[in-house]
Amino acid sequence: MSENLAQPDTARTASVVELAQELIRRPSRGGIDNYGPVLAVLEDWLAAHELPHRRLHDATGVLVGLLVEIPGGRPGSWWTLDACVDTAPYGDETAWSFPPASGDIVDGWLHGRGAADSKLAAAMFCHIAADLAPRAADLTGGLAVLLDVDEHTGGFGGARAYLTDPAAARPAGVMIGYPGLDEVVVGGRGLWRATITVHAPAGHSGSSRTVVGAISRAAHLVRLLDAADLPGVDDGSGFPLPPKLSVTAFHGGQGFSVTPDRVDINVDVRTTPGFDAYDAETLVRKAVAELDAELPAPAPTEVAPVAMWPPFRLAEDDQPAAALLAAAAESGLTVRAKTAGPSNIGNLLAGEGIAATAGFGVPYEGLHGIDERAHLTELPTVYAVYQRAVLDLLGG
Repeated sequence: MSENLAQPDTARTASVVELAQELIRRPSRGGIDNYGPVLAVLEDWLAAHELPHRRLHDATGVLVGLLVEIPGGRPGSWWTLDACVDTAPYGDETAWSFPPASGDIVDGWLHGRGAADSKLAAAMFCHIAADLAPRAADLTGGLAVLLDVDEHTGGFGGARAYLTDPAAARPAGVMIGYPGLDEVVVGGRGLWRATITVHAPAGHSGSSRTVVGAISRAAHLVRLLDAADLPGVDDGSGFPLPPKLSVTAFHGGQGFSVTPDRVDINVDVRTTPGFDAYDAETLVRKAVAELDAELPAPAPTEVAPVAMWPPFRLAEDDQPAAALLAAAAESGLTVRAKTAGPSNIGNLLAGEGIAATAGFGVPYEGLHGIDERAHLTELPTVYAVYQRAVLDLLGG
């Protein structure tokens, strides 16, 4: 590896930060903002640096991301760097101490929504692609950079469009640019999600007739779900986290004088190798059957599954985790492999049989909360780690 590729110079680091600032200043909240302006910033930058790229669209024709593809001169596996450029909502903007679309640098921190998740990573990955493109003939396989949106909605439209694009080379592995300097995330719990519809007779709240309304029935179901017996950590599988069940939404009723005939509940179950989607659905349907037996209603309670992802976990010697961990160690960092509780695009990829890491980056604060910011002092080291890992995977 040449020295200028091993360690980013000051000008390159400044260019990464400048691009990240421009991205932060284009609001791109998932499901709220138009993604066109933030993707246009990237398209202009990629075109100016003569990097081959194209747009990705979902099944309805909506623009959901950009894909950079750099084929090597020798046949081999493709590897992907992925960073989303849509963001979480701002929340209460009055609680922020700086504008959410600031993009300013204060005391070494890059301010604004997306600074941590994951516009700084997107800028960094674009520059790594630009560094490698001139020497692509010496590389084996190829490098793709996925700059996706529709991630924070949970739809993962950009990632899905990439995986279903017949023109795209299928990657052997993906490195996702979530932040955090002390850990390489090599796994995560899966999920099983469902909407549960609880029925009951409607009635007037002042009626002399006593009716067990849908809200009361739904509240009883929530108690049953909260009391459900979930297993602990399965030491036999080596997966370090237990499953978890959460009721995340409760919708029904209006006004004061009517007891509603319907309530909809969202249930989110985080799964593990020892407690999978089948187990999650079985547990929820058991609680529903108990509800209908204890508090009968004119119509049975309905369970409608809406999403299912498998858990995943790479061994430390599996690629691309091994390359990223080795590159971090070579840069003098003490980094541990971590299995995360939240699910992410890594779960989607695992369902497609694609290995993924889902986090290594600069230190951060306020991710998905107020005053999101990313620390820039460590950026040159993080840049060098990803660049070294990519070169190792591509035989560079």
